[in-house]
Amino acid sequence: MADYDFDTAQAMLETKRYLYVGFMCHQVIEKILKAYWSTKLEEPPLKIHTLSRLAERTGLDELMSEDQMDLIDILEPLNIEARYPSYKERLMRSLNEERCKELLEKTDELRLWIKSML
Repeated sequence: MADYDFDTAQAMLETKRYLYVGFMCHQVIEKILKAYWSTKLEEPPLKIHTLSRLAERTGLDELMSEDQMDLIDILEPLNIEARYPSYKERLMRSLNEERCKELLEKTDELRLWIKSML
C-alpha cells in the first residue's frame, strides 16, 4: 500500500493538489514503517499516525540519518493538518510545486531505504 500511496502522491502533484501530496507522503512513510514493524516485531503495529514514534518503536530511528529524521519531522503534522479545515488553508499556503517535488523525492528515498530492509 505504501507504493500505491506513493503513486497517488505523484498523481496529486501532477494535478497540482499540493495539500494531498503532503498527506499522501505521510501515508507512504506511515505504511512502510508499519510494514517494517510487522516484519521485525512480534506485536502488531500501534494504531497511531505519529511517524517519529513508529520509527522509535521499531528502532529505525537509531539507523536513520539526520536528513531522514528531519523528513519524519516535516511529514508528521501533514497527516492531521490535511484533515482539519482550520489547518488546511495555512498548510495549502506552505505547499507549492517546488516544495512538493522535494517532499516526494525525499519520501521516495526513505520509502526505498526502509523497503530494502524488509
